[in-house]
Amino acid sequence: QVQLVESGGGLVQAGGSLRLSCAASGRTGSTYTLGWFRQAPGKDREFVAAITWSGLITRYADSVKGRFTISRDNAKNTVYLQMNSLKPDDTAVYYCAAGYVVHYNNLAAVPSYDYWGQGTQVAVSS
Repeated sequence: QVQLVESGGGLVQAGGSLRLSCAASGRTGSTYTLGWFRQAPGKDREFVAAITWSGLITRYADSVKGRFTISRDNAKNTVYLQMNSLKPDDTAVYYCAAGYVVHYNNLAAVPSYDYWGQGTQVAVSS
């Protein structure tokens, strides 16, 4: 079992920045891919970004490319999402996810991930 706890959400004006963190605990000795997803009211959960264990491979949704950056610190079992130039459309609950066997072609797929955090709210005002 892996437990994931997100933090760093909040209310920010359009154009502002936030940095989300996700701390993993429990069975963290194995290698795993980490991802960020988000879900706005009335919408399906959607992929935001993912990073492999080595950190060498990252992937982003087209809607956040150039604005968001995912990174990880394996020594701290933590993954980060730096969000810049935020837009009202970025408003959602952001979830951290961990997956042990995630093929590169499936990094954006919700079913690829085995564990999920409880989410942190991000609200961007216009």
